[in-house]
Amino acid sequence: MIQVKTAEQIELMRESALVVSRTLGMLAKEIKPGANPLHLDKMAEEYIREQGAVPGFLGMYDFPNTLNWSPNAQVVHGIPNNDPLKEGDIVSVDCGALKNGYYGDHAYTFEVGEVAEETRKLLRVTKESLYIGIREFKEGNRVGDVGYAIQKYCEDHGYGVVRELVGHGLGKELHEDPQMPNYGKRGRGKKFVNGTVVAIEPMINMGTRRIKQLKDGWTILTADGKPSAHFEHDVALVDGKPELLSTYQYIYEALGITSDEEDEFRSKKLVL
Repeated sequence: MIQVKTAEQIELMRESALVVSRTLGMLAKEIKPGANPLHLDKMAEEYIREQGAVPGFLGMYDFPNTLNWSPNAQVVHGIPNNDPLKEGDIVSVDCGALKNGYYGDHAYTFEVGEVAEETRKLLRVTKESLYIGIREFKEGNRVGDVGYAIQKYCEDHGYGVVRELVGHGLGKELHEDPQMPNYGKRGRGKKFVNGTVVAIEPMINMGTRRIKQLKDGWTILTADGKPSAHFEHDVALVDGKPELLSTYQYIYEALGITSDEEDEFRSKKLVL
């Protein structure tokens, strides 16, 4: 059952989403060769608490950290450790926050120094597929319309679309209905209605779509050891159209990037 949100609840969820967005922006300045993941994890926890929120992932299902930290061939759910970042790495940083009783859940895959061109292309296509999927999140469409759009775009580029892990509804629980696969058929699945809030998160592999899990019970890897990319936004359905609650603009500000990619999904200008 989809938990439809009121306008007031959606604004509270925007606050939670922006806690995560600001945290990712803070981390963007620190993600560079030599950076220690456990140190950045602690920084993220402290920064979230400073914003009047609590880390959304820490302790959930017994997860031991604030960040899902997934470098290179790790797809998602990686655990931060003391292995320093290296030139040419990529790392998916997935972060959650709970504020005012609602969750924000948001991810970005960062480049560490100079990254191979084929890996940069994987990141670009994966992020583009996120917005392609968001465009299909509109009144009257169904879950399969979003998944189909993401799948087709990524597979047309020769990439593997992970099946076992999906996006999800969002609210007072971190994982609510509907599940949001990154694959599917048009016109299939639950129908979107105004007030639906979801986390859309393509997880796209350079090679095979197949994955495996480490013995830690958390870390998901590509089966062939090739890189994987992961981007995630929180989106509400407002007046029949997708409204972004999260933003990458804090990341872009930290990295000196100019982008208008989010503008079509905002009813009012974002003030940083």
